[in-house]
Amino acid sequence: MIWNFGQLPENWTMEKLSKSKHPSIPFNPDIANAFFRCGYIETWGRGYSKMTTQCLSAGLPIPLYYYDMSGFWVVFRKDVINEEDLRDKILNERQIKAVLYVKEKGKITNKEYQELNNVISRTALRDLDDLIFKEIFKRNGEGKNVFYIISLS
Repeated sequence: MIWNFGQLPENWTMEKLSKSKHPSIPFNPDIANAFFRCGYIETWGRGYSKMTTQCLSAGLPIPLYYYDMSGFWVVFRKDVINEEDLRDKILNERQIKAVLYVKEKGKITNKEYQELNNVISRTALRDLDDLIFKEIFKRNGEGKNVFYIISLS
C-alpha cells in the first residue's frame, strides 16, 4: 500500500482518472518539475496507466486506487492464483491443478477436468460446483457448451 497526502484536482473522480484520458495537474508543479528534471519521472499524467500496464504485463492484478479526505491510496496485490494461496482456500489437489490449468489456458470444461484429474463426470461436476461456491470459478455457456473461468481478482 502506498499512501500520499494529497487531493485530486477539482471535479475529478476516481472513475474519470481510471476510465479516460486526462490532463496532468500536479498538486505542486514546482516539485513535479524538479522530479522531471532529475529524471525520476519521464512525463506527467501517466502514473495511473503505467502502474496498471506494468502490473498486467507482470501477470499481477491491477492495482486498487482509493481516494478519500485523508489522501490517495494505491494498493498493489500479488498474484493470488498460486498453490499456497489456493491451499489456504481449502481446495483439494484436483481443484488446485484445475485452477492452475485455467490460469494458463483461460478456461476448462467438465471433460477437460475429467481428463486432467482422471475422474468421472460426477466427481468433476462436484469439484467444479465447489469452485463456483467458493467464488474461484464462474460458469459460462449452457448445456454441452459449459466452460469455467477464473473469477478471482
